[in-house]
Amino acid sequence: MKHSLEMYLGRILTYNPWIVLLELLLIGVVVHLAVEFMRGTRGARMIKGIALFVVVAFIIIKLGGEKLIRVEYLFSRLLVFATFAVVVVFQPELRRALIRLGEARLFRGVANPVRSSVSTLCRCAAYCSKNRIGALIAIEREVGLLGLSETGTVIDAALSTELLNTIFWPGSMLHDMGVVVRDGKLAAAGVQFPLADSGDLDSELGARHRAALGLSEETDAVIIVVSEETGTISVAEDGRLIRNLTVEGLEALLLELLGRSPSALLRRRVAA
Repeated sequence: MKHSLEMYLGRILTYNPWIVLLELLLIGVVVHLAVEFMRGTRGARMIKGIALFVVVAFIIIKLGGEKLIRVEYLFSRLLVFATFAVVVVFQPELRRALIRLGEARLFRGVANPVRSSVSTLCRCAAYCSKNRIGALIAIEREVGLLGLSETGTVIDAALSTELLNTIFWPGSMLHDMGVVVRDGKLAAAGVQFPLADSGDLDSELGARHRAALGLSEETDAVIIVVSEETGTISVAEDGRLIRNLTVEGLEALLLELLGRSPSALLRRRVAA
């Protein structure tokens, strides 16, 4: 094995260092993008385990040289089988990646008009929370929600607290579904969001929270949820749910999330 390692290092030293650096950089970018797409999903831990196994097995086979030629043959066949298995097992994650790739905006405006509407959204959340009215509001960011909006009722109206309260009022034809806010306007209402798997959620969380988490797993939207049963305010983003927010905490969190790119800000817990 020592001889094989020396031969392997010798071959590496004959390569152009700039080409090696460029290849490592490209591999790093691809790995980083893959991790970002998988973050917050059920397949994140599994893909890490598979990647570790493949890397360790590859290194051992290469260092073993001709002594492990049969193992190398089996390993190459295993990789072919694993490719098809990954497509099946990680179908939801791959679908989310393709959605983000296809709908991501190439150019972002300098100003984000949604930020000026934070107070409107907070007033709506406060009203719904006080009166125990369920609400579900998705704020679009880089990943477009046009395809999702078309499944509901297209409104394309100025965003106002009164309009939101009217939509969510019990008895309204659109109050059970969600609304989509795009560029500071109310784009659509009565929109059905994709539901997250209920197996990983607390039993006390209802359909609105599942819908908020489901949409946050497939897009980078920020989703506000008001519970009809308890009146508590929550925010879902990147597959995470921040619960028991006050109106002041909601406003501060929205300003942070909508004013900056998605990051570790969501790991914070805003106390009630």
